[in-house]
Amino acid sequence: MAVTIPETIRSTATAGERLLFRTLKTFLPDDYIVYYEPEIQGKRPDFVIIGPDLGIVILEVKDYTKNTLFQINHDEWHIVATSGDQAVVKSPMKQARDNMFHVVDVLKKDKNLVQLDGKYKFQLKFPYGHGVVFTRMYSKDFIEEGLYSVIEPNLCLTRNEIDPDKEEFSEEILMEKILNMFVVPFRLKEPLTLEDINAIRYHLFPEVRISAEFKAPVPYQDQLLLSLHDIKTMDLHQENLAKQIGDKNRLIRGVAGSGKTIILASRAKMLSKQNPDWKILILCYNISLANAIQQMIHHMLNEPEDLFDFDPNVKKVQNQNIIVRNFHSWLKNDLKIREQQLPDIIEKIERKESILPTYDAVLIDEGQDFEAEWLRIVSLLINSDTQSLLLVEDRAQTIYNRKRSYLQDTGLSFQGRSKVLSINYRNTQQIVKFAWDFYRKHSMFKNKVVNRDLEGEIIAPKSTKRKGPEAGIVRAANFFDEMRLVARQIKKLHQERKVPFDDMLILYRVKRTHQYPIIDMIKRSLTNEGLPFYWITENDVSKRSFEKEDSKVKISTIDSSKGLDFRAVFIVNVDSMPFPLEENKEREVSLLYIGMTRAKEFLCLSYSGESEFTFYLDGILQERKPKNKEIGQIN
Repeated sequence: MAVTIPETIRSTATAGERLLFRTLKTFLPDDYIVYYEPEIQGKRPDFVIIGPDLGIVILEVKDYTKNTLFQINHDEWHIVATSGDQAVVKSPMKQARDNMFHVVDVLKKDKNLVQLDGKYKFQLKFPYGHGVVFTRMYSKDFIEEGLYSVIEPNLCLTRNEIDPDKEEFSEEILMEKILNMFVVPFRLKEPLTLEDINAIRYHLFPEVRISAEFKAPVPYQDQLLLSLHDIKTMDLHQENLAKQIGDKNRLIRGVAGSGKTIILASRAKMLSKQNPDWKILILCYNISLANAIQQMIHHMLNEPEDLFDFDPNVKKVQNQNIIVRNFHSWLKNDLKIREQQLPDIIEKIERKESILPTYDAVLIDEGQDFEAEWLRIVSLLINSDTQSLLLVEDRAQTIYNRKRSYLQDTGLSFQGRSKVLSINYRNTQQIVKFAWDFYRKHSMFKNKVVNRDLEGEIIAPKSTKRKGPEAGIVRAANFFDEMRLVARQIKKLHQERKVPFDDMLILYRVKRTHQYPIIDMIKRSLTNEGLPFYWITENDVSKRSFEKEDSKVKISTIDSSKGLDFRAVFIVNVDSMPFPLEENKEREVSLLYIGMTRAKEFLCLSYSGESEFTFYLDGILQERKPKNKEIGQIN
């Protein structure tokens, strides 16, 4: 069964399109990708098929009957509409051919996809073809009417060749015809690699780029192309979801690192472009995440549609109709109310006695952190015509004790309007396992973990294929020694692994204890090693002002790191967890899990005292000893 994007065809598609969609999905190989009506830089072919042993085939679909056609030639077709009026249209074969060459022109700009020498120099290194599918005409109609003199038999499919209910249908013939829809046919000696297919998808469907990672290319450089090995695109699962999100209220539940925030930002960008007059609101709980989303949206809106045509002189696009706020800032600055007033305000709105700003679309990140009243006030301020609410959440990252009933809180049912993201893209296999093993061991919700859809509270992450070093564990004699070791590790990563300072994060649980001024010692240790740093959580101003790409190591509480990610993360003073004054131990479990899953490649936990969590880490150190591994180092 082929992968189809979107996963299901829209209800307004013609009967012929729906039939072809089902047939291609059912009978093409599992490693084929079928796009339905994708937008490719201004063109919208009906179907695009990509296969490792195929190359690319573009299909035009026509529901013509014999009675529709009046006069046809290679360029123009005179057709008779149902009203009886005649019209002249471009030949569907020419439409398919034009769409094919449009796609080819886009792909030829990538030198990794073309022949660099030989007879076919500068041509694509894989076949590309086109064809027309006539969903209401049979092969015998073509023979009787002499249509094959205008349309080559190998470049068209008829009803009996695509309808499994017809006696003449054959899976083998269907495949044979698609494999031969080439004006200049040739077979690939070696199938397209996953890198090749990802490169094709990257250039044809730029909306699936992970735009948070986008960096403008250096102007005037000869090699403007980005290295395909470094391009991060969603895999098919995530791409399907991004294209599939429907209108009105939607819920996305995902594991840490599954791209929830990126999908939310992509959704906001899409709504903004499709509805420039809409007022769009993005809400989250913590200030630093709101700042990060604001920067991500800015990157996305300024990402060129075509990287080859990037112009550094073009004026930056601002988020004109997208407002990004943390919840309490929104209450105070936009609604001009205090949280204590919410019950009264909600009652007044429900009685239509209060007028507050309304929004055409609201998107909420980290929805598990929102209280019932917060969700209620938000839902009451959504335009009743659009009802566009997107909620994303991960209950394994719950650090606030919220009772949850979305139907009761928002008045909206998410039954059948929910999606689950269970694949972790951010972290390496080693980090996913390390963090999840800890969570399963210590969480009181471990018996509520589910692996399928919405049958429980917590979603278990499926490990990414990316690999990296094991998480480092550092046990020191005191916090001074601990931070000295951490600072040296940061310096070593920067010098030996070329990890930028601004892609490293130090997380702490408490600012100071009766034993140590934690934050002061963190800053002093970095200063002693000559390392630049920025303290994100010094105050509200620093949270709102931080920029990730400032060449400085970041310092933050674990709470404020939600939604952020860095290549290397150091969680220090782990012995302060679970924090003795925190009555809710489950919050501490979630916090440490959140901290671990901020790390994309390198993770190090350090401590110089004892706690329930450090005893667990001691046990891992003991298990590692027989394996002769270097303890406490990020290899």
